[in-house]
Amino acid sequence: MLSDYKRNWKYQSYDDIKGALEVLMNSVKPFYTERKGHIKLGTSGTVYSEDTQQAEGYLRMLWALGPLWSQNEAPDLQKIYLEGIAAATDPENADYWGDVTDYDQLLVEMASLSLTLMIAKDKIWNQLSAKEQENLAAWLRQINDQAMPANNWHFFRVLVNICLMKLGCEYSQEKLKEDLSLIDSHYEGNGWYRDGEKTQFDYYIPWAYHFYGLIYAKLMENEDPERSALFKKRATDFAQSFYHMFDADGDAVPFGRSLTYRFAQASFWGALVFADVEALPWGVIKGLYSRNMAQWFKRDIFSTDGLLTIGYYYQNMIFAEGYNSPGSPYWAFKSFILLAVPKDHPYWQAEVLDFPKNETRVLNLEGHAFYEHVDDFHHTLMYPFGQRVNNQNNSEAKYSKFVYSSKFGMSAQKASYNYYEAALDNVLSVSCDEHYYRPKAEDLSYQATDEWIKYDWEPIPGTHILSTIVPYGAYHVRIHEINTQQPINVHEGGFSIPMEGCRKAENDQSASCTTSLGTSIVTNVTGFDRAEVIRTEPNTNLLYPRTYLPTLGAKLSQGNHLLVSVVGGLTSAEEQPKVTVTEDQIIIEGKRRVLVKRDQFPERNEQK
Repeated sequence: MLSDYKRNWKYQSYDDIKGALEVLMNSVKPFYTERKGHIKLGTSGTVYSEDTQQAEGYLRMLWALGPLWSQNEAPDLQKIYLEGIAAATDPENADYWGDVTDYDQLLVEMASLSLTLMIAKDKIWNQLSAKEQENLAAWLRQINDQAMPANNWHFFRVLVNICLMKLGCEYSQEKLKEDLSLIDSHYEGNGWYRDGEKTQFDYYIPWAYHFYGLIYAKLMENEDPERSALFKKRATDFAQSFYHMFDADGDAVPFGRSLTYRFAQASFWGALVFADVEALPWGVIKGLYSRNMAQWFKRDIFSTDGLLTIGYYYQNMIFAEGYNSPGSPYWAFKSFILLAVPKDHPYWQAEVLDFPKNETRVLNLEGHAFYEHVDDFHHTLMYPFGQRVNNQNNSEAKYSKFVYSSKFGMSAQKASYNYYEAALDNVLSVSCDEHYYRPKAEDLSYQATDEWIKYDWEPIPGTHILSTIVPYGAYHVRIHEINTQQPINVHEGGFSIPMEGCRKAENDQSASCTTSLGTSIVTNVTGFDRAEVIRTEPNTNLLYPRTYLPTLGAKLSQGNHLLVSVVGGLTSAEEQPKVTVTEDQIIIEGKRRVLVKRDQFPERNEQK
């Protein structure tokens, strides 16, 4: 386990980062199995086999070990990997990783091995016999014959093919060209890609698209200077908006799938340094990287054995994806790419600079989100729009809530029969019988301006809702215009807040909880008939194991209804805006004046 001293490292110097990796690897070493090329870190299951899980965990360590070996010796670990790679890529060996198939998880894990072979060639490739090199190249080359999702996975094949090229082995120029073309088709502008699906703009953009693009830019500068420059330019553009997903303390907004990768959030900043791209001043990049890393190492993200667990701020399987094995969290090791950066790089000499406090409100159309920084940038709120991912666990919780917070986090459903089990924070949800509440999942259409975000959605057949969300500092105003062909029950969930030390306040019009973190409050303006604080099912929130949830509720008859509320997630004192409802508009007044015109259920347009 990390000692209290090491938990308080600042992750600013090369030796700090190297020391953290050494501590983590000391905890991992006892778990390398007798089977070479494998490691068993737990017993939970995935959509792929136990053998593949063990290979995944083994190979994910290379995201850190490859960069470490590029600048340092680590004989014991190099021996484990030399023997393991030689055995696991030999079809005649009992420890062979196996022939890969379409959509195989092993296609993913080829990327870390490819990076290692390119940047630490003398530590691995050059130490293998000619036959072992032939086996390794043949095993990697299988990727060229397999189908894969039309998303970030195509970068794995890019890395494999440029690795084979640099090793002087047979590779596929045709697949390389095809994959780079597909990746280009996902580019949306201003640095933002989409992860294959037209509705997915999450952390896979920094820790996948740009991370791999920057590796390509660095390692292919001579062979492909034009594309290398393009990837650097896109990463530079992306950096101008991505930092708004962090706050001044280093916390990032929990949003989207694969959040168990945790401090992979910082990997983009490390990749910029690796590729020598000063997208922001080095001191700013250093601050963004080091603060995020430091806050993660203060969290309960380790098991009693010192292993990274599946979870976010604590061990938690509820929100995990079907592809999250006990070794999956080690994708976070991507952030150790800084260990491949020589100590004479100007990054290491740069003085850490504070979070850039130049914009408090940012509309990011390409990234499908609106960001608002409050409490002197110590709290970041993210309002997404037009986002959704199919066939993922709790995708509506991870992508479709009205707002996500760097300090209050978000919750995922543990069960759905009772409202408290579903923990439906920061979203309106609808039920026909006070069970199985349905939240917003898909935006049938949406609009976003620098004042408000508007969604058109149908939680159940026959119930049509137009929701307008007006960000307003640590508060926001929610306006729901509902047309329902049946009686319904609705719940308006505020921000979840930790139970410890909570002071609750409830009346007919408002419900709130105040703790050392701050205050979560929901206030009725019109349309709701009750307010209460609900104790949610444990372990539903990603940040806090036990939470309360302030809510508003109403029973609505068939017909048209207007529901308006003010919702706040406050980490410091702030005056609540005044909201006035007239026949044709909603007026919001306080530090600024906002007018929202009431709609009359227009015909739907396609998403735009």
